[in-house]
Amino acid sequence: MTKLTAIKILVAVGVVGYLISSPVSRWWLERREHRFDSLILEAGRRYQVHPALIKAVIWQESRFQADALGTKEEIGLMQVREDAAFEWADAEHLTNFVHAEILDPEKNIRAGTFYLGKVLKRYRNTDNPLPYALADYNAGRANVLRWSKGPATTNAMAFINQIEFPMTRRYAISVMDRYRIYREQFSSPTTRSR
Repeated sequence: MTKLTAIKILVAVGVVGYLISSPVSRWWLERREHRFDSLILEAGRRYQVHPALIKAVIWQESRFQADALGTKEEIGLMQVREDAAFEWADAEHLTNFVHAEILDPEKNIRAGTFYLGKVLKRYRNTDNPLPYALADYNAGRANVLRWSKGPATTNAMAFINQIEFPMTRRYAISVMDRYRIYREQFSSPTTRSR
């Protein structure tokens, strides 16, 4: 590598670093992160799921990008798959529903929250249903049942240690960490009025 190339790289890294840490960039990132709060609050009330958990799943799944497309035909903010979307549409008595409608942020958040609420209820007999539900949301119920053996049947810490897919384990832990951060935001008086 020549000296000139190294200098160009350092300048580029410095410019990117400044842009990321600049007040304008922080404002844009925060605005992006809050633009769906009213939809999240409404879906949380409707399906009895804490809004901080919904927001944490959105953060992990799409980083608040409404048109996100996954590798297994999951789409939108909460990366809703077709079978989950149709299950939600049936429960809501929507006629002529097509999966592409889930790209609409309101429908996506509702469908994803509906499904998240459903998987949370599956594991209410555990000491903490959250890691089970998140693993289910990410890797499917069949895998959760396979990992829920012995103490992991009801003990969340044992369950997390038995998750065989490293990406699913990281997913569950990451969402739970982000959930704790967002709980503070959604418990503040200003958020309740949004």
